[in-house]
Amino acid sequence: VPSQRYIQQFAWDSAKYPNRRPLKELVSLIAGGAAGIDEELKQLSASFADKQQALTDAKRKQGGNLMQADLNDLLNEEIMRKINVVDTEYLKTVFVAIPKSQKENFVSNVEQLASDLVGYGGPDWARDPSKLGEPVSFGSKVDRHKVRGSPVVPGSAQLVHSDEDTMLYAVVILKSQYEAGYYEGEEFVPGTKIDFEEEFAQACREKRYVLREFQWDSTAASKSAMAREQLQVEVDGMKSALMRWCKTHYGDAFVAWMHIKVIRVFVESVLRYGLPVDFTAVLYKVHPGKDVQLTQALDSALGGGSADDDLEEDAGDEYHDFVLLKFEP
Repeated sequence: VPSQRYIQQFAWDSAKYPNRRPLKELVSLIAGGAAGIDEELKQLSASFADKQQALTDAKRKQGGNLMQADLNDLLNEEIMRKINVVDTEYLKTVFVAIPKSQKENFVSNVEQLASDLVGYGGPDWARDPSKLGEPVSFGSKVDRHKVRGSPVVPGSAQLVHSDEDTMLYAVVILKSQYEAGYYEGEEFVPGTKIDFEEEFAQACREKRYVLREFQWDSTAASKSAMAREQLQVEVDGMKSALMRWCKTHYGDAFVAWMHIKVIRVFVESVLRYGLPVDFTAVLYKVHPGKDVQLTQALDSALGGGSADDDLEEDAGDEYHDFVLLKFEP
């Protein structure tokens, strides 16, 4: 039933809201049902928003530049065949996305990135093997951080791909470094391995570069496309279900709202006119901009005194000799 027709033909639903119950119980019953609808709507809307956000993120990754997009969607087997990818115990190829405007600066300074990260101090046995193996020349007695440098392997930077705004380079870095163990008395304290990748990523961010977490998978592009299609199907399905739910529950919410309005009219009328109950409720449909004229006409027809005096007595609050409740369905 359209809302306007329902208002015009309104009749109290005694089966749903027994009119012999106290008003407080009726209000609680009606408000409880409306609150349940509102809570369920919030949950459904939140689930739909999360799914829609997931789809938006997936589309953004597909259409973004090399700093944002899923690299498996942008790179192909022909491109990756030219790149020598290393991943050993101590060396790893990482992928760095840079703004195209930073190309010259990156190429000339990539081997100085995080230049204080790795310790290169210690004996140089390649140049002077005569002291090889002497106790004072290795282990914890050597300050490995006396000389520091970048983890980037010299000459390892390779251009992988570029677009209008960004470029992607593959760079081989020293993945980690072993800090020698030592003896405390007769007990040996094992050495530790220090990971450089996170600190290298931080050094890249300071230069406005992005270290991309990326592992080439020739099937990932098709998987991403299927995942996006599935997300689109789920979003469309959730939207249709949410629309059906709203259409179904709008009527329940509107019925509850109208019954609350009627209770308010009843309560205010009893407070105004007292008992026994003897009043008539009338609906007026007002054209836009004509509400003031209607109120003045009702004041003139039903008012028992000076409207101006009443307004002054109520310190500016709107007052009439009849109960007036405005609402827009």
